[in-house]
Amino acid sequence: MKSRRFRKIVSLLTGVTLFFCAPFCSAAAEFYLENELNYVDGSMDISHGIPDNATGVMDRIKRKGVLRVATEPYFAPQEFIDPEKTGTDQYAGADMELARLIALRMGVELEIVPMEYTQVLPALTDNLVDLTISAIAFTPRRAAAYTMSKGYYFTESAATTAFVIREADREQYTSVEDLSDKTLIVQSSSLQEALVAKNVRNYRELRRVSSVQTVYEAVRQGKADVGIVDLETAQTYIRNNQGSGLILAEGLYYVPDEQYLGNRVVAKKGELQLIYFVNGVIDEVLNNGTYLKWIEDAQKRADELGL
Repeated sequence: MKSRRFRKIVSLLTGVTLFFCAPFCSAAAEFYLENELNYVDGSMDISHGIPDNATGVMDRIKRKGVLRVATEPYFAPQEFIDPEKTGTDQYAGADMELARLIALRMGVELEIVPMEYTQVLPALTDNLVDLTISAIAFTPRRAAAYTMSKGYYFTESAATTAFVIREADREQYTSVEDLSDKTLIVQSSSLQEALVAKNVRNYRELRRVSSVQTVYEAVRQGKADVGIVDLETAQTYIRNNQGSGLILAEGLYYVPDEQYLGNRVVAKKGELQLIYFVNGVIDEVLNNGTYLKWIEDAQKRADELGL
């Protein structure tokens, strides 16, 4: 009888303890969450580097002392190769400076892993890299498959996607309807590919290629009629390749919905703690204007190199 009564008392006390602890104990715990759009907009204090309670990929980064970042280094001014430099320093651009700052705040070395754009996200799932920083835009499909940061670069123009054509054909393109008998070309796995799939219903053929440089060359050589490209990068290319015969079609562009705006850092799905740290760095560079300064400097260097 005493034993049974004792168990009841212990059970009651345990319930009371949990009742009173729940509102207060949870405040001490750390919760990492995605918002309703499946990207992370919370951040953590990064002033002390990688926290002691690091888990998952963040723990691996801390133990190995190396942050591995995937990028496709052919997208100036965000990422490009500076031929006058070697090693990790050859990877230039605002995104590469962001990668360097993340590694610095973590207190680890940085390893840049260059690869084709179609591979920069799958490399996360395959544990080949820890983060991808490569002018990645938000899409619902990407957010469902990976953990994405808050946006960190918003262009001055509302439009982010444009149509590159041959200058000799400028009179042929005044509306989307003019694409009905044309061959279109776009970089595979890009935001532009998703926007074409959503907004362009009639065309003769849609070709998908691995790099944006192939898009420009195909249009220039007449192998495709229209390239669907990132506006800012296309402006850089045309400005630095005035003999290419390429221009942007006037009045043809896309303005994505608000949630699509801003480039994102991407991690393997579920690595919320890692992206909370990344967001802490993003907060820093947005608050002090550093990222925009990086873009300005990278644009000047890309122009010097004729990219």
